[in-house]
Amino acid sequence: MLSPIVRVNTLAFASCLAWGQTFEAASVKPAALPVPNGRGRIAIAMPSGGPGTKDPGRIRYPFVSLRDLLVRAYDVKAYQITGPAWLDTERYEVNATMAPETTMEQFRAMLQNLLAERFKLTMHRETKDLPMYSLIVAKNGPKMKETGDAPPLKEGDGDAPPPPLPSQPKIGPDGFPVLPPPSGGRGGMMMLMMPGRARLSGEHQTIQDLASRLTSQLGRPVTDATGLKGKYDITLTYSSEGMNGLLGPVGPGPAMVAVPPPGGAPPGGGGAGGAAGVFVPEGEAPPDIFAAVQQQLGLKLESKKGPVEMIVVDHVEKTPTEN
Repeated sequence: MLSPIVRVNTLAFASCLAWGQTFEAASVKPAALPVPNGRGRIAIAMPSGGPGTKDPGRIRYPFVSLRDLLVRAYDVKAYQITGPAWLDTERYEVNATMAPETTMEQFRAMLQNLLAERFKLTMHRETKDLPMYSLIVAKNGPKMKETGDAPPLKEGDGDAPPPPLPSQPKIGPDGFPVLPPPSGGRGGMMMLMMPGRARLSGEHQTIQDLASRLTSQLGRPVTDATGLKGKYDITLTYSSEGMNGLLGPVGPGPAMVAVPPPGGAPPGGGGAGGAAGVFVPEGEAPPDIFAAVQQQLGLKLESKKGPVEMIVVDHVEKTPTEN
């Protein structure tokens, strides 16, 4: 049983508003899952804009959960937030404008204010002793290919979108389509998902990058204890049973793609997270994520416990106030 340790800090509603930071204009409303297109695919635009992007004066979050917004507002991981189950299931469309020179710290304060004003959010922080994992080097050493730094961006380049998925992709030996590297080979990561299996791949990745992705999949903190300082090409294929789904928390992370069957999905079938119309590969099932990390990467996930600061939602309303 988890027990609080060290401290409990109460955050009053007024503490968020004390920053005096608000968006110039903001729209918040419930969002419905988009209708599948004629090939049975559901296209969901990724969150965009804000400080550090090519559109710093505007955010567009077309399909986000309240947990997504809390992650961004308080700069925490999804597992650090406890609250009602619908934090993950209810989806919202959020659009807001701000001065282009807004800093990330100011943006987070604005988003905190928005949550307090529109969702009547109140919360506090606690430190709890939680299960977590250390990522260590396995007995026979790492099996990843070490690479150098990613090629620099050229002028006019931005964050590359996920590569388009062909209607009839070439299928590799692991049952997944063969695609160009994410971000044009400049260090991105991509996750492909099928019923029962997932593949995480990336080039020029640090072990800390890998630990962050494993954290998202396992729902527990994963810390890098390998001592490896290089950058690596990583491919990890594993069973997706019990893993976090396609529509998980937003934020920095791999692009995620649901793989259609050869020839495309039938009209009305499939979609993100749905099994209908999704290609099911033949052959042996992949190992669970723990065995895959050891067998394919030469690393090991070791269980431990440690203190984690948590955000505890005391009150939040499911329906935001009107614009």
